[in-house]
Amino acid sequence: MSVSRETRSVIGIRRLKERMPAPPATRIFTVANQKGGVGKTTTSVNIAAALAMGGLKVLVIDLDPQGNASTALSVEHHDEATPGMFEVLVESRPLAEVVVKVPGFEGLECAPATQDLAGAEIQLVPMVARENRLRRLLESYLALREAEGNRVDYVLIDCPPSLGLLTLNALVAAEELLIPIQCEYYALEGLTQLLGTVRLVTEHLNPSLNLSTILLTMFDGRTRLANDVADNVREHFPAEVLTSAIPRSVRLSEAPSYGQTVMTYDPLSPGGVAYLAAAREIAERAIDIKGSSYS
Repeated sequence: MSVSRETRSVIGIRRLKERMPAPPATRIFTVANQKGGVGKTTTSVNIAAALAMGGLKVLVIDLDPQGNASTALSVEHHDEATPGMFEVLVESRPLAEVVVKVPGFEGLECAPATQDLAGAEIQLVPMVARENRLRRLLESYLALREAEGNRVDYVLIDCPPSLGLLTLNALVAAEELLIPIQCEYYALEGLTQLLGTVRLVTEHLNPSLNLSTILLTMFDGRTRLANDVADNVREHFPAEVLTSAIPRSVRLSEAPSYGQTVMTYDPLSPGGVAYLAAAREIAERAIDIKGSSYS
């Protein structure tokens, strides 16, 4: 028996309102893939929004100089007087001074990326322990929040489509790596390159970094290529690939132009439902830190 559209909407709204389990300690994710156009920012903001809608406290750190995550969350980042991640990384300004509340969400905050962040790569080069700057400042901020009784449950760091010092800072600061993979052939080549970098980071800079989550994006189940890519990734990373795959969706593309995530723009669209399912899966499944492989 088919389910009516109205019934699906009621079920979807009820699902949106269900609380998600809080982790025992703050989980810090870096969302990275040096290949552009795979859905890093879309994944960062929508997973964050879905977790926040599930009653969790979430911080998005925008490390992409383009500032797309800040735009999607309707956070001011074009004003020259607005402090952002450039001031944090280069001037050692405390994160507490740049983090702002995201409009429309009870528990969602963002540390924006301003245009100045584009120059951070060059200014970080001569600094001592340049790859550890974000980790040190983030640890101080999270400890402060913990002491105040206002713990952050999730941190999602949105990276630029490159493997420079900004992405390196993100990989060193995180405990978990979330890789969005577009279901196309070239995405597999990008994944191989990224895992090589991650292996070096774990060996020399951050041994606690764990590839915990892989999310298939722009999935079109009607095409053989998308299914082949998905099967290939699942075969190599059976424990890391989320069951939920993100379909191609017009609503996902439209939402940022209104300064919104799809979770507020059209949460019952296929993209909204898929990101909600992915966020809930992240929140509910146990992470085996020693179970991941970078081969």
